[in-house]
Amino acid sequence: MTDALDTMQTHRIDPQAGLQFGMYSLGDHLPNPLTGERVSASTRVKEFVSYAQAAEQAGFDSFSLGESHQEYFASQAHAVILGSIAQATSKINIGSTSTILSTSDPVRVYENFATLDLLSDGRAELVAGRASRIGLFELLGYNLHDYEELFEEKFDLLRLINREEVVNWKGNFRAELRDAQVLPRPLNGRLPIWRAVGGSPASAVKAGMAGAPMVMAHLAGPVSAFAQTIESYRSAAAASGFDPATLPVATAGFLYVAENSQQALKDFYPHINEGMIRTNGRGMPKQLFAQSTDPRSIVNLGSPQQVVEKILYQHEQYGHQRFIGQIDFGGMPFKKVMENIELIGSEVIPAVKKYTAITAKATA
Repeated sequence: MTDALDTMQTHRIDPQAGLQFGMYSLGDHLPNPLTGERVSASTRVKEFVSYAQAAEQAGFDSFSLGESHQEYFASQAHAVILGSIAQATSKINIGSTSTILSTSDPVRVYENFATLDLLSDGRAELVAGRASRIGLFELLGYNLHDYEELFEEKFDLLRLINREEVVNWKGNFRAELRDAQVLPRPLNGRLPIWRAVGGSPASAVKAGMAGAPMVMAHLAGPVSAFAQTIESYRSAAAASGFDPATLPVATAGFLYVAENSQQALKDFYPHINEGMIRTNGRGMPKQLFAQSTDPRSIVNLGSPQQVVEKILYQHEQYGHQRFIGQIDFGGMPFKKVMENIELIGSEVIPAVKKYTAITAKATA
């Protein structure tokens, strides 16, 4: 059966309080496609801190920051920025979305995030991912041919370090550990550690087999297209002796609110398209993104009421415990992001929490 390491309690999730609501940034550093202007790197990293402060004030449950090691990104040292956020906030959970474990040493990652947990008085968490942008393999001296094996071995080691204070371990990609103490330890003994999944059932199955809480990222498409991924995750967990009811699931994707869906589409699309061209090499087809206005689209875009209805529909389909939204991608102006955070906090989060808390109590 599942170890207490991976329960909702360890991940600070109370189903009776309703769906948790978070914000994340990939840490991109892109020009505004409407003006061509790009803020300095100094300004950009300070924006992340301001967003976390604003999210806390608006009632968000979590703020997380990704890492990427290529042009048009500013959060390569995401743990350092999160340390600043720890000092600038007092209540909001803070973490990574995601830490690229394949090209990092699990011992150093654990040391960094355990220290972050102490700085934040027990608010740190970690999402481990494999990397969707692969340039960092060459930059950091890893062989891309070892993509899968690197992550699986390092993820297992990271969780072992979290579970045991004295570690004995041997693998293929780092030196053996013999009676090793990894210090410091987190405030409450263990870190909440999630596994990032890109939406494919095969990746979700691996997360389920390991009994690891899952963050499922998505770009676009119908809600129904991702239901099989979550079902595959829970089925794999059950088949491996874990109780799926104790394992939290989070979904992560675009989030933007405006007066109506057409205005939201007009505001958000240029940033999404140009941002994806610069960071992934190809943009978002306009026809595909236009489907985001559909009530059954996975993209949470529209008026506050439309976004509430979308998120509630997703919660009915998935039964997940957290949604985290990406607002600031693609050179979105600071002022517009701050306005969105405030609007989401005042009109979206209270309604989502009210309904999902009621349904949680009704099914308890």
